[in-house]
Amino acid sequence: MENKDKLNKYVLKSKAELKELLTDMQYEVTQNNGTEPPFKNEYHDKFEEGIYVDITTGQPLFLSTDKFDAGCGWPSFSKPITPDLIKELLDTSYGRIRTEVRSKHGDAHLGHVFNDGPIETGGLRYCINSASLRFIPKDEMEKEGYGEYIGLLENDGEE
Repeated sequence: MENKDKLNKYVLKSKAELKELLTDMQYEVTQNNGTEPPFKNEYHDKFEEGIYVDITTGQPLFLSTDKFDAGCGWPSFSKPITPDLIKELLDTSYGRIRTEVRSKHGDAHLGHVFNDGPIETGGLRYCINSASLRFIPKDEMEKEGYGEYIGLLENDGEE
């Protein structure tokens, strides 16, 4: 399946639909570039096997095999499933220079990427808001339509 075809199965929703479907925090993070509180979010300390997808579209983003404990209070990943799933933008808000991470298909704000991650996995830390993600456990991936990604978990995320 071509990448364009894959994206077509992840439905874009209007702002009004997202306002109805998402929690206030999920909407604030994904649509208004918000940030949830550290350590008080759903996935910062979750290390179950599975896949993390864009809460707004269902687009796959990160694998649990690429998740690590950075001690920052937000889920941290060494890489996305593939680089073409996200876009990185210059963020100069709050008087700092950072790289914002957004989902490519849904254009949802996910978080930021920093170059202070583990050297052995490439040195990057994708610091992602739990509110921008939905976690699907490995044993539910097939039923939820993400069966093609199970092999990546079994190979420690190697393609």
